[in-house]
Amino acid sequence: MSKLIGSLAPRRIVVFRALQLGDMLCSVPALRALRRAAPRAHIALVGLPWAQSFVERYAGLLDELIVFPGATGFPEQREDDTALPSFVAQMQARRFDLAIQLHGSGGVANDIVEQFGARASAGFVQPGEARSGCFIGWPDTLPEPHRYLALTDALGAPAHGRERDALWFDLTPRDLADYMTLVASHGIEAARVVILHPGAQLPSRRWPAERFAEVADALSADGWQIAVTGTAAETQLSASVLGAMVSPAVHLAGATSLGSLAALVRNARVVVCNDTGISHIAAAMRTPSVVIASGSDTRRWAPLDRERHQVLADYPSCRPCAFRVCPYGHECALNVSVASVIDVARAQLARRFPKEDAGTSCASPDTCQEAHQHAE
Repeated sequence: MSKLIGSLAPRRIVVFRALQLGDMLCSVPALRALRRAAPRAHIALVGLPWAQSFVERYAGLLDELIVFPGATGFPEQREDDTALPSFVAQMQARRFDLAIQLHGSGGVANDIVEQFGARASAGFVQPGEARSGCFIGWPDTLPEPHRYLALTDALGAPAHGRERDALWFDLTPRDLADYMTLVASHGIEAARVVILHPGAQLPSRRWPAERFAEVADALSADGWQIAVTGTAAETQLSASVLGAMVSPAVHLAGATSLGSLAALVRNARVVVCNDTGISHIAAAMRTPSVVIASGSDTRRWAPLDRERHQVLADYPSCRPCAFRVCPYGHECALNVSVASVIDVARAQLARRFPKEDAGTSCASPDTCQEAHQHAE
């Protein structure tokens, strides 16, 4: 069933994508294409509890969060089927016109979406998997944002022009106010800030903290102000970077909201990080970055602009990694040298990249929605 949206004219759409920030940011181009194709539809996201802030930020694209309670086969939260029957009953009572599996390659994710009981379903299938509706084979060779655009293309909701290669993260007045408070309270000098972000959700994706410290000391000696960022849960990790440094730095782990972090990234000169959510924020903000990619599939997750965002990676035979903690000595991380990261960071700092599309501000969610509904 091709071009399903045009023939179905759905008024109630549900999108299943129960994932973390970086994954959600990579789906924004597809969500934008979906909204353009169905400007008057009520679009609900089935996601993780944290995604309420994502739905509020992208109010022009999404109307509601329905919290996914977790299930066997979904490691992003506790794998517990206890709440699944009542959740499925709730979804069936909503009588959605279209359910879209935007979570991943198929299998158990399709099983969940099928239980929603929508008039029509769409998503991805694995080899040998048969589903009724608009399902396409998992486009394994495409970068992450383009995988979901392949599905919206098949649904009859194509993205246009530069939208296919652009993440989007609007800064709100609240974000900017929080950022200015951050600047004032921590003595941040935006013109010379370099962000180091040593954290990542999985330990197997983290470059060693002491190596981040060496990079920080070298760039500080060049005259840059170092800001070490991270979540509240990463405070100990980021503190270990500062503890290994000789030079002073601004410690911001746990001190930023998502919006103020994005504004900080928007105004920074460069971001040095692991392959994690902040690398996608840097891509959305058009801020140059140096991404140390340990274990991950760089073909899938690397930023699309390979000049503005430089990815450093080593490729042992065990890559891409399926482990939370590396059992093999973590050579993919250790084989990326401190000297190479410093050299690439200095090269990025020496260049000037335009940022004319990044971090624009919406006056209100209604303004954002109207702008995106009428975009060419």
